[in-house]
Amino acid sequence: MTDSNSDTDPDTRAPPDAASHVCERCGRPFARGEYLALHRGLRHPSDLSAAEREAFEAAREEEEADLRRFRLLALAALVALYFGFLMTYAVVT
Repeated sequence: MTDSNSDTDPDTRAPPDAASHVCERCGRPFARGEYLALHRGLRHPSDLSAAEREAFEAAREEEEADLRRFRLLALAALVALYFGFLMTYAVVT
């Protein structure tokens, strides 16, 4: 796929005291097993075993659910902020 030493790759150094999960294919460390599963599915999709593919799908679904929740909370915060400013403007003027 792409070179693992590219400037566009994120920094994946794990804290020294954390139990590190290392990709067997490219040697990159990850702090959480879910991050390793996502990495395998995105960077090494042709080399996945059935268990690794299942772990990738589960991690991807969890990540999508977290993103969906974040988007809804961000939208709610923006709506509350908008109506807060609107009500403040209505009271002041």
